[in-house]
Amino acid sequence: MDVRAGRPASGSHWSWAEVLPADHARQVQDERLREQIAHLAAHSTFYRAKFDENGVDPARVRTVGDLADLPFTEKQELRDSLAAAPPLGHHLAADPADVVQIQASSGTTGSPSYVGLTADDVITWCELGARALYANGFRPGDRLLHAFGMSKGFVGGLPVVQILQHMGIVDIPIGAEAGVERLLRVQADQRPEAVIGTPYFLTHLAEQAPAVLGREAHDLGVRSISVGGEPGGGLSAVREKLEGLWGATVREMLGGTDIACTYWGECEAADGMHFLSPDLMVAELIDPADGTVLDPVAGAEGELVYTALRRQASPLLRFRTRDQVVVTGTDCACGRTGYKVRCVGRTDDMLIVRGINVFPSAIRDLVGGMAPSTTGEMRIRPDFDGHSTQRPLPVVVEHAADLPAERHGELRASIESTIRSALNVKTAVDLVPEGTLKRPDHVKVALVERAGS
Repeated sequence: MDVRAGRPASGSHWSWAEVLPADHARQVQDERLREQIAHLAAHSTFYRAKFDENGVDPARVRTVGDLADLPFTEKQELRDSLAAAPPLGHHLAADPADVVQIQASSGTTGSPSYVGLTADDVITWCELGARALYANGFRPGDRLLHAFGMSKGFVGGLPVVQILQHMGIVDIPIGAEAGVERLLRVQADQRPEAVIGTPYFLTHLAEQAPAVLGREAHDLGVRSISVGGEPGGGLSAVREKLEGLWGATVREMLGGTDIACTYWGECEAADGMHFLSPDLMVAELIDPADGTVLDPVAGAEGELVYTALRRQASPLLRFRTRDQVVVTGTDCACGRTGYKVRCVGRTDDMLIVRGINVFPSAIRDLVGGMAPSTTGEMRIRPDFDGHSTQRPLPVVVEHAADLPAERHGELRASIESTIRSALNVKTAVDLVPEGTLKRPDHVKVALVERAGS
């Protein structure tokens, strides 16, 4: 299987699908949706049962507009399916002999999900990812330092390698597990132009460059950085810090194991990630409270729901991601026609403080914006069960090492006031010295820390 076959459609975008007019894109989606529904009806025990239980006649699903009448697929349903019919569940829709690769999710919200891929599915994943990383500024001929985790079957590992090979990019697959010193020394020795990883780990990596190498990260030759794997790369404070540390452009991408490695990518406008693949998937925006479909107009906020259009082994229909996004625009000077979003968090991470919804990433953005008095590191440590409280939200914030003790009270009050003003949420801030909070490594940063977790 050769995945190194891709070529950019132009100097500005990877695929013709990225610049399709809306009416043309919808025609392509409608045709491929009918094909995918027929594939599910013929090959997926899981979806045949789901259609029967919900009175769905697959033959009557003709357009993307018909999706709103179909049931969602929930993460727990996939877990149950995997448990009932290992190794790949009742939702496997291909001959097991045709499965060439199995990927695993991080399992941060439960047991890992396992996703099967046929040879054609691998190519589809590579094509989806190439569009995102090309938008991020990666180009054929680049060399790249791989700072996502390479172990545990995460999609940030092997699938990213495959995407880069598909694009004609040389991947140096060191992986975050190798540690800060190894990654920095490889960067200094090889001087790859591109780096990929989670935003907070790459920040930590750059901060350690003077101690490890005796040089600043911005002297190590990096031109382009792509970040993903956790919310934060689109936050102004995080982006500005990363760009300052590395002396490189920082753009964000978004994906998820159950659908593909990555499929949203931010272009040079740097004001949100484009939906890039109407020919390969449908992305709906819904109100997470009642499931109604929302128009993806500028300012709209909701949860992303995906339907695969060209998947064989583990295709999903109206899969609820729990990724909460805000639409930042519907057109762009880059020529891409897909709407743009920022991910503000996951609906299952959201906390409710005296009736006000708050995402941990929003608090981190505010704390990061108060540098240099803070390091930007913070954790929420709930003193309540569940996701709702009537009390002030406990927040631990690192203060800078050189902040005088007599200014701690002023900083604490300033943080609480800033959060209250911006989010209408009352907090109880506890300041701790720089270096107290665990730094990110190859796993996602957990902004919410509960006792015993």
